Amino acid sequence: MVELYMNRLEPGRNGTRRRIEVKAPIRQRMAEMGLTIGAEATMVRRAPMNDPLEFLVRAYNITLRDSEAATALLDCKEV
Repeated sequence: MVELYMNRLEPGRNGTRRRIEVKAPIRQRMAEMGLTIGAEATMVRRAPMNDPLEFLVRAYNITLRDSEAATALLDCKEV
């Protein structure tokens, strides 16, 4: 396993959420969107300017800013 931040994933690659390194408001917002510990997140696509990013989490598509995705650490399988 390798650790990657969500904003470093390539489209089609996935990982399991390990931790979020940010203060309460953003952490709570991400948890409300389903991005809790152990949740699997798959990168769907990036916007043309790399912001926002779209992920598939618990059968829902969510979008995060690049700065928000840079705070979420995932466990990913090595390619």
